[in-house]
Amino acid sequence: MPFPVTEHTLKTDRHTTGYLACGAPGAPLLIFVHGWPELSLSWRHQLPVFAELGFRCVAPDMRGYGRSSTYDRHDAYALEHSAADLIALADHLGAEKAVWIGHDWGSPVVWGIASHRPERCHGVANLCVPYFGKGFGPASIFDLIDRDLYPADKFPAGQWEYQLFYRENFARAQSVFEANVRDTVKALFRKGSAAAIGQPSRTALVRNDGGWFGGADRAPDVPVDSDVLTEADLAAYTAALTRNGFFGPNAWYMNHEANAAWSAAAVNDGRLDMPVLFLHGAYDTTCDTMHSRLAEPMRRDCSDLTEFTVESGHWMAQEKPVAVNAALARWLAVKLPGVWPA
Repeated sequence: MPFPVTEHTLKTDRHTTGYLACGAPGAPLLIFVHGWPELSLSWRHQLPVFAELGFRCVAPDMRGYGRSSTYDRHDAYALEHSAADLIALADHLGAEKAVWIGHDWGSPVVWGIASHRPERCHGVANLCVPYFGKGFGPASIFDLIDRDLYPADKFPAGQWEYQLFYRENFARAQSVFEANVRDTVKALFRKGSAAAIGQPSRTALVRNDGGWFGGADRAPDVPVDSDVLTEADLAAYTAALTRNGFFGPNAWYMNHEANAAWSAAAVNDGRLDMPVLFLHGAYDTTCDTMHSRLAEPMRRDCSDLTEFTVESGHWMAQEKPVAVNAALARWLAVKLPGVWPA
């Protein structure tokens, strides 16, 4: 009989973490870390599969999301705090080490755990967002922009224009997303397309347009992309993001200086020597690691790096779960045989 996915809560004096778990307690631990604007639910296609392979699989709601604590200060969403949340979760689970797997903003958290607490990592795997030893922010990523696609006079920050929009118009961004959360989720969670390659990412247009969705006051009412979400998934995302709002999720973009300072304190000069897996999204036009220099720092600073390309857009684990699961399983078996369940 398959392992069920169960809900749990860790409450401490500093933070509450809601998390999903699947698999036998005490089995080798995989911790799956979601990004913006997702939930532990984002890993619904991974948890039961790897539980059946013999792992204990855990996916937390990150701070600002789901059943975890929310905060009303931007600085509460600096990466250092989220990394501490996850180390506390691993302690609670009785694991000295884990394999950490991240996506989107979850990736910089996982990379940060690897660079600051390597002794807590068997290995790390990340989807879409590569490693930057100087931290994931303007100081690291702007110099890697493809200026043929994003000329500086039109797109000063390239595909990262949207990150500056949050800093310049935070309240506006929040209000547009919250005007109709169900439509926001439908508009954001779309599959990738080969036709988008070579065209500016929609995230590059946000500042020029005066906001997401062409500058409109709310998201458009588009059909659900059933290749990414079911109606039940959509309802779960909508309920959680309606309850908590977008202040917390968007505040993750407001801590670039603090995140850079934290990255500067990494051990081993930020070099990662544990096994690392990176999954490229072939049709991810924002985190474009296929046609730009975005992956160069990772290749320089990871001594045991495995790369694999998934034919997907940004929401890789939900759009192409079979390919993601196969790549993760292959890497675990080859690079971490001592962690593979007996």
